[in-house]
Amino acid sequence: MAEIVNLRLAKKQAARKAARAKADENAARFGRTKAERDLRAAQTDKAARDHDAHKRDP
Repeated sequence: MAEIVNLRLAKKQAARKAARAKADENAARFGRTKAERDLRAAQTDKAARDHDAHKRDP
C-alpha cells in the first residue's frame, strides 16, 4: 500500500520548491555578485568625492 500523505502539506512543499526555483533563476539572471555591488558603491563614492572636490568656496 502507498504511504498516507497530507495533501495540504504536499501542496505547500511543492509551492515552496517552485518559488525557490524561480527565485534562484531570477537571482542568476538579474542578480549581481557582492564584488560587483562593492565595486559600484566604491565608484559612486569616488565620483561624489571628486565632484565635491571641484566645488568653489564663496
